[in-house]
Order: sequence, then structure tokens, then C-alpha cells
Amino acid sequence: MASFKKSLEGLKSTTQSATKGVADSAVQAAQDAVHQVAESSKETTTMAAEEVSRQTQSALGTAADKASDTIKEFGHKLGTK
Repeated sequence: MASFKKSLEGLKSTTQSATKGVADSAVQAAQDAVHQVAESSKETTTMAAEEVSRQTQSALGTAADKASDTIKEFGHKLGTK
């Protein structure tokens, strides 16, 4: 009976160790997944911000060109009167 009890205690210990190992692995996998999503999100945000910056600079350049053309036209009209 003592050896049976010792076997059960050993099995319990082994089961607890295995369960802890599985839980630790699951936690690590979840942490890795969260980290990957965060990195991906950060990269996407950076790329989007860079694209917005490029588009803003382009729009500002276009607006400045149009303003310059308008000023030139206005100057020519004043000069011809």
C-alpha cells in the first residue's frame, strides 16, 4: 500500500510539473503573439505616418505652386492695365 501511495504521489508530482510546463509554454506563446502584433502595429503606424507626411508635403507644394501662379497672374494683370 505504501508503494502504491508513493506511486500516486510521484504521478501527482509529474502531472503538476507537466501542467506547469504546458501552462508556461502557453503563456510564453501568448506573450510572443502579443509582442508580434504590437511590433506589426507599430510598423504599420510608422508607415502610415510617413505616407501622410509625404502626401501633406506634396499637397503643400501644390498649394504653394498654385499660390505663386496666382500671384504672378495678378501681377501680370496689374501690369497690363
